[in-house]
Formats: sequence, C-alpha cells, structure tokens
Amino acid sequence: MVQAEGKTFEFESEEALTPEVLETFPYEYAGREALVELSTDEWSCVCPFSGLPDFGRLTVRYLPSDCCIELKSFKYYLTSFRQVGIYQEHAANKVLDDLVTCCVPTWMEVVLDYRPRGGIQTVVTVQSGER
Repeated sequence: MVQAEGKTFEFESEEALTPEVLETFPYEYAGREALVELSTDEWSCVCPFSGLPDFGRLTVRYLPSDCCIELKSFKYYLTSFRQVGIYQEHAANKVLDDLVTCCVPTWMEVVLDYRPRGGIQTVVTVQSGER
C-alpha cells in the first residue's frame, strides 16, 4: 500500500496492475480492415495525489492485425486499476502500452473521459500506429 503524503486514503502502486491476464484470439480476416471498439463507463482508478477515486468512461478503438483482445480478460485487466494510484494522463498511456503489447494492432486509440471533479473535466486521448 502507498499512502498519499498527508492524506488518509491508501492505494496500491502501479505494480498491482495485471497486464499478464490479457488474452487474445486469432483474427480470421487478416487483410480486411475492421474497426473494433470496446468501451465501458465503469472505469475507475485512484488519484495518487489525493487518494480519492477517479471515475470515467474508457473507450478503446483498434484495427486488429493478427489477433483481437478477448473481452473477459480485458475486464479482469481493467479491474486491476481500481485501487491503483495513477495520474489520469499516465493511466491512458499505460492502458495503450499494455494493449498494444497484448495484440499488436495496426492502429489503436485509447480515450479516457473522466467525470468532472472540482469543476474540471479531463479527457485524455493517446494513439499508437497508423490508421
């Protein structure tokens, strides 16, 4: 457990994340462009400054090359963020890096649209590859 300095909420470090649970299945239509979109409005992680939870919508769009992300494993992976202290901008990049490593898509985009807190809306968009 990590504790934000001067704060009372405890949270896990990024070492608690579990990208190893991600699985794939073969994409049988290699050569055919198919845009895959995965989304959930149940995204949650913890602010490493305050220890307070951050909630939002996560959207992943990708063009598969040889394989696709298996959804159940994706859900398990996302759940590993719930008690992890990670800045919003870093969370988007971490998800992108882990998913690109998992399925090696032609192109991928991750959008984290956080619910406003303190009157501030944050949307982080990161991409990998060429569309």
